Amino acid sequence: MTTTADAAPAAPATTPPRATVYRPAHPLNLFRTVGVLMRGPKDPTMLVDGMTLWRASRTPEGVATLALRQSSDGIHATAWGPGAEWALAQLPALCGADDDASGFDVSSLSAAGHPHLADVARRTIGSRLTRTDLVFDALASSVIEQKVTSFQAFGAWRTLITRFGERAPGPTPRPMFAPPTIEGWRLIPSWAWHRAGVEPPQSRAIVRAAERGQRISDVVLAARTGEERDRILTSLPGIGAWTSSETRSRALGDPDAVSVGDYHLAHQVGYALTGARVDDDGMLELLEPWTGHRHRVIRLILASGLIEARRGPRLAPEDHRRR
Repeated sequence: MTTTADAAPAAPATTPPRATVYRPAHPLNLFRTVGVLMRGPKDPTMLVDGMTLWRASRTPEGVATLALRQSSDGIHATAWGPGAEWALAQLPALCGADDDASGFDVSSLSAAGHPHLADVARRTIGSRLTRTDLVFDALASSVIEQKVTSFQAFGAWRTLITRFGERAPGPTPRPMFAPPTIEGWRLIPSWAWHRAGVEPPQSRAIVRAAERGQRISDVVLAARTGEERDRILTSLPGIGAWTSSETRSRALGDPDAVSVGDYHLAHQVGYALTGARVDDDGMLELLEPWTGHRHRVIRLILASGLIEARRGPRLAPEDHRRR
């Protein structure tokens, strides 16, 4: 079975690339904003090569490869593939143009006794909340990351994308791949999920969601509030609050998404805000003053370096693939 990019066929021939320069009306750090979408250092859909960020995606119009480079006059973007025009049109949202921070007062962090976080907010003002508008891919990657270590999840993502995705067009520094179509996700055989290290509950959740086709993405994108989107997503079999939150933050830039049920997050939030661990209920209580922007505060906490020292050895992941 071919599972590595090195054994992939050559990238398909494409029409000439399209290019544009996006000049944001707000401070922007490209790598802090878009880089959060990368699923590990060997993500076949994203890579950083020098000062250029490369991203392969499956747009509603087909596969597209983006090469993004930030300079003093804006974000220089070049796109290849049938989805190039869509990718360039969506570029402002990808770079955080839809990120509305109104109602979030940085001084409220200091007033609540967290001047360090207020300082982080001022120093990372160019870190925006990205939005891809690609709901199913965000959902699939989030499901793969349920209840496993990042190492396991990123390895499974890499295996599935390189095996069942589509080779990205353009002069990428190394072979890159866009995720499968929704139908492609549905048709991944059970043995392939197993070999990738994805457990049956997770693979079933993705396959059952894929059986509904594009309708899921359309309904979620049409919803007007985070609560409505959460209700839609959690109505799907195998999709809980954590997966919904991760999907909304990645695909829709939801500023209030809180990943309840995360193995580490409640501890990190509790330690940063009180100096002690808390559970999910305690985390929600601590974040309540910033309702509407709770994900924004979480991002500041994660960027702050306020992390509790490890108390024991790392979790040793169990490999179920030989069963």
